[in-house]
Amino acid sequence: MRTFGSREFNQQHGRVKDAARKAPVRITERGEPAFVLMSEAEYRRLSRQRQTLLDLLADPRPEADFAFSPERVDIMSRDIDLG
Repeated sequence: MRTFGSREFNQQHGRVKDAARKAPVRITERGEPAFVLMSEAEYRRLSRQRQTLLDLLADPRPEADFAFSPERVDIMSRDIDLG
């Protein structure tokens, strides 16, 4: 990841934006990482949330329907001595 100081960012923002079009860039303040600049497309790609099982099961679209027949599992129980 390329790194630019805040002064360089302020003075050459076009150059920094050009670099951010290719890959995220780090902006530092007083030598410490402070910000990351990236393209909108990269931000959207990174911020996409994964769907949960509940989201998938609640999907009302006909093409999202599927058959689900899990096998029955017999679980044997046993007594536990807590004494």
